[in-house]
Amino acid sequence: MESRRRSNLLYVAVAITPLVLVGCTSHNSPDGRPTGAPVAPLELVVTPADQARDVPISAELGTAVKGGRVTDVRITDDKGTPVKAEPREDASAWVPTTPLQPRRTYTAEVTATGDSGKTVTQKTTFTTMPKSTKPVVTTTLYFTDDRTYGTAMPVTVRFDPPIAKDARADVQRRLFVKTNPPQPGTWSWLADGGEAYYRAPDFWRPGTTISVRTGLQGLPIGKGHVGDVDRTATAKIGRQVALEIDNATKQMSVLRDGKLIRKIPVSLGRPNTPTSSGKMVIMEKHDYTRFDTRNEPNGGYVVDVADAQRLTWGGEFIHAAPWSEGDQGHTNVSHGCTNVSSAAADWLMSVTQVGDLVTVKGTGVDLAPGNGWTAWNVSWDEFVEGSALPVPAELRPAPPAEERPNTAGGGGTPAPVPSTSAGD
Repeated sequence: MESRRRSNLLYVAVAITPLVLVGCTSHNSPDGRPTGAPVAPLELVVTPADQARDVPISAELGTAVKGGRVTDVRITDDKGTPVKAEPREDASAWVPTTPLQPRRTYTAEVTATGDSGKTVTQKTTFTTMPKSTKPVVTTTLYFTDDRTYGTAMPVTVRFDPPIAKDARADVQRRLFVKTNPPQPGTWSWLADGGEAYYRAPDFWRPGTTISVRTGLQGLPIGKGHVGDVDRTATAKIGRQVALEIDNATKQMSVLRDGKLIRKIPVSLGRPNTPTSSGKMVIMEKHDYTRFDTRNEPNGGYVVDVADAQRLTWGGEFIHAAPWSEGDQGHTNVSHGCTNVSSAAADWLMSVTQVGDLVTVKGTGVDLAPGNGWTAWNVSWDEFVEGSALPVPAELRPAPPAEERPNTAGGGGTPAPVPSTSAGD
């Protein structure tokens, strides 16, 4: 996970407030340290190194400090124009808010203040590399500005070609997510490196604002590729809606804030084209669309459908199926989709949002990882194992149940959260 404190300042000053202890017999110095206590020497190392050349345009200003903290940062280009940058949460670096330009020279001045009040300033000047001629990794961010999503919406990034294991940590460090109010999560990679998902241990809280930046432009990825472009988006989380589909009863339960509001008869995939069982997320919503399966196994048909909501990349949808209304609630006759009546499909379109959780059970065929946004189809313990970077302690999996009596296990379906805002 890479969340950050945002700043629009080009020059950032951090105030140092000394701690003063007051008592009848104080033996402390004015800055709060015991009298005579040793003061750690102040050390500051800034990167890139002074006069460095061929620096990637994705470069960050590294600020390693011992015996103090950074209190002042200024970055300018070779025309004297200030460069906006934001500090990483761990204070290890300052990240330019947009990529640097090729073949340009930048100067950074960093000041650190020690525990004794002493300051030190380091200056570095470096030049970026020419525009890369290496092939790019094409990225797709499935998160759009000014949208309202359901509470199970994972931030999803697709990579083409997929990212090799030894390059995933570098890429993940440049995937930034900020939530307001804060709700920390982490990234998790599919095994083949073709997609990465970001989510929290539980559903997003309704009303949460999520801001995303994939800061990959010019980033060296492995030995043969660079990142394509930076992508950004800010969106909101709407009301909590969940759909639960049970093959045994051929019924869909529609829940809002954890409360049942309607049951709908369904017809699922017939035996040779079964519906997947698992936890999916609504990916797209279409008033009208066309299914053309002439080039697919078990396909060969073309049909226009209304009120279709995509659940998988493999073509499983919830949609209106007036031709199967007599089978709905009784018999599975579809090619893998969830068939509902025209009236029910129209009503569902008014209730659901992209990002709502859909759980299907009892079909005997498990949802394949990556067939749709499958971030919720694993427990939290399994999800964090897919991170290429260490996960903060507060997000690590809990110990086994026998080591923590009277507590509930991680993972599973998050508890419902009352909604505070409407959806699309």
